[in-house]
Amino acid sequence: MRNFLKKITHPFLRLGLKIYYFKPRKFCYEGICIKVHPDVFPPHLTLSTTILLDFIKEKKLTNKSFLELGCGSGIISLFAAKKGADVTATDINPTALEFLTENAKKNNLELEVIASDLFQSLPNRTFDCIVINPPYYPKTPKNVKQKAWFCGENFEYFEQLFPQLKNYSTTENEIYMILSEDCEVKKIKAIASKSGIAFAIIVEKKVVGEKNYIFRLTS
Repeated sequence: MRNFLKKITHPFLRLGLKIYYFKPRKFCYEGICIKVHPDVFPPHLTLSTTILLDFIKEKKLTNKSFLELGCGSGIISLFAAKKGADVTATDINPTALEFLTENAKKNNLELEVIASDLFQSLPNRTFDCIVINPPYYPKTPKNVKQKAWFCGENFEYFEQLFPQLKNYSTTENEIYMILSEDCEVKKIKAIASKSGIAFAIIVEKKVVGEKNYIFRLTS
């Protein structure tokens, strides 16, 4: 947490981010190019999105039902669709969903876009693969944009997520979550364990001095 706060509170970085994100920015991966609104989680300057993209690049997704819970820019959902998955992308940020819909059209890709707070709008659904890039810094978000970064002072996001997620975990499906060493991984695992959810490291990757982990979640 200290490293993160140091990064985002440094005056030059804060000014740089403000200048860079004053308008929609282009982001591309494997032939998919999108525009990302300033109010949406940025894949450009963060590591987690690219690490997840590289991960699913190696997975067979043809005809698999795929859910990106909290899709943000939606580049992961679009890439999964390009790989042949039957994709559902959700978010609570209407701007993110609006831009994802337009980006899907521009890239000639089909997917289901749903406004949903966690699994609220997905009752009685099943998915072969679920991918989550969660907000994990313990601070109360002041707006929908900040909800992409902050999980609440008492980790409210995870306290709500894991009891719901348990109902979507089966012996056959795959659920993946990415976390950084810069967050309180032990705390998040402890919250998950209350719902009978266990973490297993699938990928550990260090980029620019920061480790990121992709966990497979099972119950």
